[in-house]
Amino acid sequence: MTDPLDLAFAALADPTRRAILGMLLEDDMAVTDVAEPFDMSLAAISKHLAVLADAGLITQEKRGRVKWCKLEPDALRAASVWMQGFGQFGPVDLDALERFLEAELSEGEGQDAD
Repeated sequence: MTDPLDLAFAALADPTRRAILGMLLEDDMAVTDVAEPFDMSLAAISKHLAVLADAGLITQEKRGRVKWCKLEPDALRAASVWMQGFGQFGPVDLDALERFLEAELSEGEGQDAD
């Protein structure tokens, strides 16, 4: 998959990745802090983060010895524009998206990624 829209929707298809995006709505986070609420290995979280980064939904940077993750808020713009093309969807309500992601996070805590 190389189409940015395909990558974004594929990344959003997983509840763990949606939960991670919800966490990053608050602030940048170290990878270890992202991993903390999940019952999975750091390697599994790193794979989820790589999918999100490949889709352009987050960026990662190394600060000292710590890798940090940052939400890219405009990354969903292409998906929003695509959905609006159907005329059935209005602009993405980022507050509603945040509430949805927070709900997914609280529902998905403790679930394993696979």
